[in-house]
Amino acid sequence: MTLRSQWLARTALIAFGLAGALGGCIPIVDNRGNAPPPEAIAEIKVGATRTQVQQLLGSPSNVGTFTDKTWYYISRRTETEAFFAPHAVDQQIITVRFDDTGVVTEVTKVTGLEQTVDVTPVSDVTPTAGHSLGLLEQLFGDVGRFSGLPGAGSNGTNPGGRGGGNGGIPPS
Repeated sequence: MTLRSQWLARTALIAFGLAGALGGCIPIVDNRGNAPPPEAIAEIKVGATRTQVQQLLGSPSNVGTFTDKTWYYISRRTETEAFFAPHAVDQQIITVRFDDTGVVTEVTKVTGLEQTVDVTPVSDVTPTAGHSLGLLEQLFGDVGRFSGLPGAGSNGTNPGGRGGGNGGIPPS
């Protein structure tokens, strides 16, 4: 290998290495939720029906907790760089309110992260009632529970086994 070809190989290796390292710094953009186009949102007017709203915007992301008179269309854009945790970049919430007859009374749009609150779930565990099985109980808990007699099921049958469902009693 000549000196020139060694130099070219080394330069190419360094260039590919730098490109790979810098490629890891490009953020991965993730869009989640229902983000209807602005034109469709503009078409929703007071007086429209639920069917018309669903045809224009699609199914809502969420419906009101205690009533179905409020529909929410929620979308969020996050970015993830390299091995770091994703962080929110933008969010949009469209709220459509209906009256008792299913006609739109109000449409609101909130964008940006200024009005959002991050909620951290509690990692506590609720204890359950009853006995918690240990490792040995889980492994050997079934030992001795079965008699081994053909047809000795709880109701005198043994599905898939021998004995014909007569409780293991031989036919007379």
